[in-house]
Amino acid sequence: MVQERTLPQFHAPAAQIAPEEGLRLYEDMILGRFFEDKCAEMYYRGKMFGFVHLYNGQEAVSSGVIKSLRSDDYVCSTYRDHVHALSAGVPAKNVMAELFGKETGCSKGRGGSMHLFSSEHNMLGGFAFIGEGIPVALGAAFQSRYRRDALGDSSADQVTACFFGDGTSNNGQFFECLNMAALWKLPILFVVENNKWAIGMAHERATSQPEIYKKASVFGMPGVEVDGMDVMAVREVAQQAVARARAGEGPTLIEALTYRFRGHSLADPDELRSKAEKEAWLARDPIKRFEGYLLEQNLADEGTLKEVRDRIQTTIDDALTFAEESPEPSPDDLYKYIFADE
Repeated sequence: MVQERTLPQFHAPAAQIAPEEGLRLYEDMILGRFFEDKCAEMYYRGKMFGFVHLYNGQEAVSSGVIKSLRSDDYVCSTYRDHVHALSAGVPAKNVMAELFGKETGCSKGRGGSMHLFSSEHNMLGGFAFIGEGIPVALGAAFQSRYRRDALGDSSADQVTACFFGDGTSNNGQFFECLNMAALWKLPILFVVENNKWAIGMAHERATSQPEIYKKASVFGMPGVEVDGMDVMAVREVAQQAVARARAGEGPTLIEALTYRFRGHSLADPDELRSKAEKEAWLARDPIKRFEGYLLEQNLADEGTLKEVRDRIQTTIDDALTFAEESPEPSPDDLYKYIFADE
């Protein structure tokens, strides 16, 4: 019998934020949650097709990390990429249009749910195969370091955030890329979103070292365990890692302990996880926790939070209308966008 990893007792960080920053984080988390809820509705109504993997429950990780980056930094995602794209600044209407396979989508309707991309926002892509994005993220981090050190470009201090799941941490790309990043002190954050389940495989049953952050020690880089249901905790860890990377001090491995509130994908009946486990994690909803923090710290009142939710709901409704009314890709363009110069 495999012993389940005991969830550590985390202590909320003492860091304070300005009301504007608190609302920026809250708005981003609400955007992610409302967007994914609308995707579920559209999928079950038969208006959205293919594999769709939602992010509900993990919003504190995306917002905490990506909102700690600059707009010219890089983000590399997985197949659970909608909310990463939104946090990186890709407009909700273009993400929704992509999920509908429309020409106005951020990947021109060619990528769909698992392959969101936006060069304008340095969103390097969602990737269907686990671990596939880690070498891409490593390349982005390498070019930043190369331009700064070899080409003398002092403005090349961009940092890359690379997201992947617990199941990926036993893949070869993970170890090879951590090794290279440590050797060359590349400006990259390796962010493990440990939601306990790799499709239907419990993390503890699939790895000889369930505490993923400890694997960083092998490569001589910092490894940090953080409460992935607390956006303030994630933000604090991310800011420290970003500062290290930008200062030329190399990579950090961040393991965010989180939980997805829905099945692996919308086609997953979610029968393998126990009701007690799901209820325990639902009680730690990162959005409800952050709402409580904002109110307790007098950073916002109920009316302000409702205004944010209403505004985001309008954004989601507008995005849906935009996606439904956008044109389909033309069959004449079947071979378009195959080569880089197109």
